[in-house]
Amino acid sequence: MIIGAPKEIAPGEARVALTPASATQLQKLGYECIVQSGAGEAARFSDADYEAAGVKVVKTAATLWKTADIVVKVRGPEAKEVKSIREGQTVISMFWPAQNGDMLKELADKGANVIAMDMVPRISRAQKMDALSSMANIAGYRAVIEAGNNFGRFFTGQITAAGKVPPAKVLVVGAGVAGLAAIGTATSLGAITYAFDVRPEVAEQIESMGAEFVFLDFDEEQTDGAETGGYAAPSSPEFREKQLEKFRELAPEIDIVITTALIPGRDAPKLWLEDMVAAMKPGSVVVDLAAEKGGNCDLTVEGEIVESANGVKVIGYTDFPSRMATQSSTLYATNIRHMMDDLTPEKDGQININMEDDVIRGATAAHAGAVTFPPPPPKTKAIAAVKKEKVKEKTPEEKRAEEQAAFKAQTKNQVTLLGAMAAVTLLMGMITPPSFMQHFIVFVLSVFIGFQVIWNVSHSLHTPLMAITNAISSIIILGALMQIGSGSGLVIFLAAAAVFMTGINIFGGFLVTRRMLAMFQKS
Repeated sequence: MIIGAPKEIAPGEARVALTPASATQLQKLGYECIVQSGAGEAARFSDADYEAAGVKVVKTAATLWKTADIVVKVRGPEAKEVKSIREGQTVISMFWPAQNGDMLKELADKGANVIAMDMVPRISRAQKMDALSSMANIAGYRAVIEAGNNFGRFFTGQITAAGKVPPAKVLVVGAGVAGLAAIGTATSLGAITYAFDVRPEVAEQIESMGAEFVFLDFDEEQTDGAETGGYAAPSSPEFREKQLEKFRELAPEIDIVITTALIPGRDAPKLWLEDMVAAMKPGSVVVDLAAEKGGNCDLTVEGEIVESANGVKVIGYTDFPSRMATQSSTLYATNIRHMMDDLTPEKDGQININMEDDVIRGATAAHAGAVTFPPPPPKTKAIAAVKKEKVKEKTPEEKRAEEQAAFKAQTKNQVTLLGAMAAVTLLMGMITPPSFMQHFIVFVLSVFIGFQVIWNVSHSLHTPLMAITNAISSIIILGALMQIGSGSGLVIFLAAAAVFMTGINIFGGFLVTRRMLAMFQKS
């Protein structure tokens, strides 16, 4: 079968669904690859690059649509492209079937198959073909770059001879893939970063990236991300009001707001309202990553930058991934290649749409003349962190009571151990000669001291503190030196062996510690 990639005709779209590298992998699955001339130019893939990878370059889109059995695209087909689709042909692209029901029905009536890359279920096995996450990762990164380009100040704080420059304060609304990418970029640039999400399980991820999670003092049982495909679920009106109240509180202090909130199949929720923009400082920036779905900000205009009356810029670009076309095309083409890998189980160049497969069924919007959207829930739960109960902070009285109980228990154990040792020593003193008891007492004391020293050193510190824990070896070597003058040949031999072995441990430990410390010394 033949896989073809036409040139994208949507305004401003610079990505391409087939790269020379992905075409090489598809050919190994048994497919023949073709591409429309100029399809990869905006992403810096020339026709010569494709030909070098064994891809046939055709001059027109009409020729490609007529020749290809499988057409791979970035954006869904436009109206004039729909006319070229024929029965039995398979189209793989971002399709958004919930918003394009009429087109989906038309393609199903034609007998075409539609695989929507935006409908790939978010389960572990499907991560390699999760195009939404790939593009969201790029969009989150690029959003911070665009914000910096329009902000006009440093992200990081500086103290210079000319004065002190405060760090920028960034608020990221929504901590999905795009939000986490934005958080990582903002913190790496030195900004003080805050983040909010309605899913409490992402708080740990946010904090691990160096941002501060914005908590709401509101008791509402939130839907687990695993139940909603890893996405946030719609919130109650009461929760929404509390959320907006928190945003109004933060707005005067925030320099850059990046909104990423989307719910599949719905318009983007309005989260950053006009009065919040009015409360921001002049020169602040709002970047709305949900602009294509209506926007999270009241002032967002799709595809444009608008400036509010108080000098706040609102960026509504919808082509963030296209602004990094080479990187985006590479990742998206890899997602497509992995999808084709699953669709070609026999590696024979023949597509097999297995409707029993969770991933393929979830992404298939039309098949065999029927609309198959929406898909049933996947048998495997979506990727999501397990909710954790918030640990209640203990009062000083509770901490003191715990410390006293632990001290009493430790004292009791030590008294019991000393009593047992005294009893054993007394018993052995009654039945053994005095010369043996002298050696036995030294042995018992060495074991007891060594045990206490080791037991009170944290296990995680044993390696860095090798030089200090050599004190234990010193105890052994001192005991051995006391015994080496004994008249017994066996005792002298054992004492000499102890001196030899502990000497190796002591000097070797210091050498190892010296080497470890040298690793941290600046050259």
